[in-house]
Amino acid sequence: MIQITFYQTPAADYKGFTCSGHAGFDAYGKDIVCASVSVLVINTINSLEAVTHEKLHVETDEESGTIRCRFTALPLKDTSKALIDSLVLGLGQIEKQYGENYCKLIFKEV
Repeated sequence: MIQITFYQTPAADYKGFTCSGHAGFDAYGKDIVCASVSVLVINTINSLEAVTHEKLHVETDEESGTIRCRFTALPLKDTSKALIDSLVLGLGQIEKQYGENYCKLIFKEV
């Protein structure tokens, strides 16, 4: 299962997110859930860097399927918040369509 944890302040401002695991929906290279999540997460990070120029720290581990993204300057710009809201929407649709056994969203207050 892929687990995506969004870290938020008590005021619900995003501080970052972690995406980890493998969906296990299908064989490696044919897993549409894993591919969909990867595209959404990587495109969001690339957009945060290239479009909004948000300051962030990203760590990846391909073996475990982990991507950690931490925002180093808060609060986020409005456009950056919209990108994260869009990521949450897309991932939520994957969770809804394929089920929490393959993709699960978690929100933690930090």
